[in-house]
Amino acid sequence: MKKFFKHSLPHISLFKSHPKLNKFFGKLLHNPNLWHLNRHSLAGGMAVGLFVAFVPFPGQMLLAAGLAILFSVNLPLSVSLVWVTNPLTIPPAFYLAYKLGAMLLGLPTQALEFGFSPEWFFHTLANIWQPLLLGCFVFASISALIGYWLVIFLWRLQVARLWQIRREKRRAQKRKLASLKMTQTSKIKF
Repeated sequence: MKKFFKHSLPHISLFKSHPKLNKFFGKLLHNPNLWHLNRHSLAGGMAVGLFVAFVPFPGQMLLAAGLAILFSVNLPLSVSLVWVTNPLTIPPAFYLAYKLGAMLLGLPTQALEFGFSPEWFFHTLANIWQPLLLGCFVFASISALIGYWLVIFLWRLQVARLWQIRREKRRAQKRKLASLKMTQTSKIKF
């Protein structure tokens, strides 16, 4: 598990040399806890990244970096996971969030026709902001919890598997030593 994250996450130097991150966070980026690859750091980074991915405001990467620094969790994972919602996935994700929020608030859903003008955006947002924010908060919370517990579970599963391999190697070594002793004692008797 640790090897997977080590190879798939961006290198530390990419974050430490990023001009916008350095402008906002400065020396806070040099906290070694932000770069650790342990169970709690990765699980927390997963939770922060998935939560922020469903925040319907710009600047998600900076928000994820700030929360990772605040909670002292894995920064590269947090920042990388905000791309779960990207230009291809944002429309369906936020539409589902709007539908869920409207259902939870007991409001009728409006038929939305997508447009890419500022007038459409502000007019539509004025009508749907409450259900959208509620739905996004629910999706963010659920995905953060699932991500956190999934990492904890997979990490423990990996540790158990490694311990099992270690036990099997020890048993094999003991059997090998026992067979060597048996052959040595049988040679001595004849």
